[in-house]
Amino acid sequence: MNRKNLISKNIIYLALAAAIIGGFLLLFIEIVDELKENELIRFDEAVIQYVQAFISPRLTEYMSVITFLGSVKWLAFSVLMAAVLLFLFKKSSLAWFMVLSSGLGALFNLLLKWIFKRERPDIRPLIEEQGFSFPSGHSMGSFIFYGSLAYMIIHLAKRKRWKTAWTVMLGCFIIMIGLSRIYLGVHFPSDVIAGFAAGGAWLTIMIIGFRYYEYRKNV
Repeated sequence: MNRKNLISKNIIYLALAAAIIGGFLLLFIEIVDELKENELIRFDEAVIQYVQAFISPRLTEYMSVITFLGSVKWLAFSVLMAAVLLFLFKKSSLAWFMVLSSGLGALFNLLLKWIFKRERPDIRPLIEEQGFSFPSGHSMGSFIFYGSLAYMIIHLAKRKRWKTAWTVMLGCFIIMIGLSRIYLGVHFPSDVIAGFAAGGAWLTIMIIGFRYYEYRKNV
């Protein structure tokens, strides 16, 4: 691919990425506005009551496992293992992409929680959690890590079917982690949606940074 075509392709990617970031930011801002005006209570309570209507001992065990796979401990371990493997296979730029996207994303989530200071729901919590509620750290962290994992697979895999299959599977997994937080009663649905929105915007920004680095390296 010549330089002119490469520049044109990157401009298209940049415009698409800007649109995606804008969409995620608009969603997050809309939730924040509704939160400030206390207009999310009815929506949150209705969703929580619907989801928790399915509570059973077996489903609670299943949801506890799912939610663990979005925890700080698991994500930190997974990022470390992914980075080590990528370094071993001489994919250092992807390794740093994984580490920085999740590491800085976690700090960003803590900042957002400190800004909004929303208390956790008090509607039939099935497990105990500490800290503020908005936006959901599990949802945001899972979107960033599993989303970056999907991007890495798209970046490296050669067969389109593998790219599609893994992207769909990881996307469903992200949704299940968010749903587990509602089921277990430790997050409002709006916390989860805001976590996805913030995580999506952050991941897209990191992908832009990675692509820019790759472009500069290949010029």
